[in-house]
Amino acid sequence: MRMSNGVEWALHSCVTLSQTQEPVPAARLAELHGTPPAYTAKHLQALSRAGIVHSTAGQIGGYTLTRPASEISALEVVRAVDGDEPAYRCAEIRQRGPLGIPAERCSRPCAIARAMAAAQDAWSLALARISVADLAAAIDADSDGTAMADVRRWLTTAAG
Repeated sequence: MRMSNGVEWALHSCVTLSQTQEPVPAARLAELHGTPPAYTAKHLQALSRAGIVHSTAGQIGGYTLTRPASEISALEVVRAVDGDEPAYRCAEIRQRGPLGIPAERCSRPCAIARAMAAAQDAWSLALARISVADLAAAIDADSDGTAMADVRRWLTTAAG
């Protein structure tokens, strides 16, 4: 399954936001991750529409998570950015061509559609089981426990 770059940017942004209670401007998140500011803001707006982040306007405005990171799944973030359309869409090709099957004999999805739906369900379940807090903990573990402290420290420094 192919996901947009925005999914990666949004997940990293959510992990970053999980490290502070203070609003973080979109431009600051883009700076931290080296991502295009306009596209980062666009994905943050999608997260806001989905109820994952809250934006605060003004001089000290920015984005915060709407609930604890342990309650936000990776699947929610993926769907907020890329939508919830399945990766596979059956076009009922079995009803076409010289050996096409009549529609009345196609009362259930074909084996290919069933296999693809099962794969989509497994993928969705795997992402639903991973929280933003889990991602932050894993990123921290991958860095021998320094990554999240570095992020918190960076967030408290003046914008560059």
